[in-house]
Amino acid sequence: LRRTLHADPELGNQEFHTTALLEEILQKEGLEISHPLETGLTALLKGGKPGATVALRSDIDALPIQENTGLSYASCNPGKMHACGHDLHMAALVGCAKLLNSHKEELEGNVLFILQPDEEGYGGAQRLVEKGVLNDVSAVFGAHVDPQLKAGEVGIRYGSFYAASIMFSVTVHGKSCHGAEPEKGIDALNAAARMCVELKKLTNPDRVVSVGTLQAGTAMNIIASKASFKGISRVMDANEREKTAELINQVIHDVEEETGVAADAELIFSYPGVKNHTAETKLAEQCAEELYGKEHTVVFESGRMTTEDFGYYLMERPGTFYHIGCDSEAPLHSEFFLPDEKAIVYGAAMHAAVLSEYLSQHKRDGK
Repeated sequence: LRRTLHADPELGNQEFHTTALLEEILQKEGLEISHPLETGLTALLKGGKPGATVALRSDIDALPIQENTGLSYASCNPGKMHACGHDLHMAALVGCAKLLNSHKEELEGNVLFILQPDEEGYGGAQRLVEKGVLNDVSAVFGAHVDPQLKAGEVGIRYGSFYAASIMFSVTVHGKSCHGAEPEKGIDALNAAARMCVELKKLTNPDRVVSVGTLQAGTAMNIIASKASFKGISRVMDANEREKTAELINQVIHDVEEETGVAADAELIFSYPGVKNHTAETKLAEQCAEELYGKEHTVVFESGRMTTEDFGYYLMERPGTFYHIGCDSEAPLHSEFFLPDEKAIVYGAAMHAAVLSEYLSQHKRDGK
């Protein structure tokens, strides 16, 4: 299943083949399928005993990357690749669903499987929450493969795990003139470049500011009248986003004042970060230790500056997000990303243990 998904990667909100394949498999398991959004789906597994409903989420979209792994099942779609492991996430979720379904009569409650589109883009999680997918859910769990952990290892993090982010898009307006007479114009390219350099200086141990694109100019001997750039800032504490936004705007304003350009800046508060809940994180840690041993359970001492829209679920319900080792020399989002497929089996087992144990505990607690 993972290799089939890997060969046919689809970008966010375009995951039609992916959705159809997952629906076919989960329908054969007898799960109840719903389509809250145009792509993606939810699948409800009803246990044989009454109890709570717990959710497990997998993202399903790919990245706009040209694969360069040389695999026999490499992407058949030019410029698209499952370089973030979402193909492993989906396969592990399906494995978990099959495992729990084969023991559904013993299951003390229900499991809602969430196959979410557009994690890499503008965030399918928020839209699914707004559609009410968590209305009947008591807790929600999710995971991401981790190339820095070996297959069979699980990574646990208490509290803040992934950063909150601000996306920014800036257009700088100047005045064009001959390159030999720069004093007769206002150099938008120079001003934009200065903004980019100053924004980079805002990076510190608790904040990262990155500019990913910069476009300007039409010829080597013409002072550019317009330039634009886009980037993203990440902070571990979502409460620091307001301060970071003020700093970004101040940098842009200062360069405007110094150079005479005019800038239009759009800042969007995007993913809220991932902040794990203590009780559910402890449950996941205990399950990992029971399955794979304490020596294969890694408790992270610090969070990651990467971002993830799973945080939207955790703002609505208690839960936790953990890592499944996949041991790849190449990092996530690399054209050479080559994970250990055993991560699928370890991930499926970990998910099944966490979900069933949560339901059992809450049944015993009378919740």
